[in-house]
Amino acid sequence: MFKNKARKWIKRKLRKRLNYAFKEPYKYIGGLSTFENRKVAKLNLNENFFIPREKLHELITEALEDLDPRLYPQNEEETLREKIGKYVGFPADNIAIGNGGDNVLERIAQLFLEKGEQAITISPTFSIYRFAVSLQRAKLIEVPLKEDFSLDGDGLLSNITSKTKVLFLCSPNNPTANQFKMDEIKFLVESFPGVVVVDEAYVEFADYSVASLIKNYENLIVVRTFSKAFGLAGLRLGYCVADAEIVEALSERVSPPFSVNAVSLKVGAKILENKAIVEESVQKIRTEREKLVKALNSIGGVKAFASKTNFVLFKTEKPSKDVYNSLLQRGVLVKKIGDVLNFQNCFRATVGLPWMNTKLIDALKEICPQTRGRDYANR
Repeated sequence: MFKNKARKWIKRKLRKRLNYAFKEPYKYIGGLSTFENRKVAKLNLNENFFIPREKLHELITEALEDLDPRLYPQNEEETLREKIGKYVGFPADNIAIGNGGDNVLERIAQLFLEKGEQAITISPTFSIYRFAVSLQRAKLIEVPLKEDFSLDGDGLLSNITSKTKVLFLCSPNNPTANQFKMDEIKFLVESFPGVVVVDEAYVEFADYSVASLIKNYENLIVVRTFSKAFGLAGLRLGYCVADAEIVEALSERVSPPFSVNAVSLKVGAKILENKAIVEESVQKIRTEREKLVKALNSIGGVKAFASKTNFVLFKTEKPSKDVYNSLLQRGVLVKKIGDVLNFQNCFRATVGLPWMNTKLIDALKEICPQTRGRDYANR
């Protein structure tokens, strides 16, 4: 009898915990199984196709030459921290490494949030913040952006309570693709009575970074990734730049030993030694991005917004469900966003290789046929 009651009690507790922590799971949608035998324009996850796969294979092969997979990572993490430090202009002591930027964000939430406390962010923005906060059984407050996608600084500050410990800002922001002004972020860092986390996953495609502010503000953490500009999404490698004391806590208190595999660490170091190929790909993406925005805006019933990332946010007059399904039928995979503030039927499309972008534009011309202006290829 006692054992049965104990089992039921454990089951209830377990179900309650699972329902609380994962009631809004972070979902990956959009594999390629539907199009196994077709040439697909995969434009849904903001991956970088401009670094040749063959070149990455070459770097990975070089990185593996002196790797003994039987051993735990040796000094690979320290080497990568030093190289990242040179890249961003900080000592290695200011760099913490994780399994992708998402993992770093989760660690930050784990370090600074407890059950019943609060974090605050903007809306719309990257969904991982809600996921990371919910894992700590804390609450995320979302403050809408202004209609021009700019920050509502007063709105953010007016929602702060004694329970608010962390402010998450994605800049450039996903999915709006705009970068917030340095002065606005500086004002929030100075005014917020907790930790300000600026997610700069797309910063290589933008105009500037706020990382330099870390020298003057101990409560600022800047999160970066190798998944976008560096083309290493499959290796799951990210990092943050922060005060040395915060870095030590993120690296040792909320992270198990050997938390990042040796292959990713060595490849990360190797690509930083060859950052010219990254810079070249970023420049190509910027060029294609401007062409893509213009081409989208030449299609009747389509509006594209300016971008400081490797993706473009656009909206259609036709219902998003119909447009999304029609794109799928034509071998084009984008991210269906839905409503963004007062804009309905929104989508996010990666800036792909020219043939991918042409495929998207040609498909939208068929779906939303009232076109204006020249063809994409001639822009």
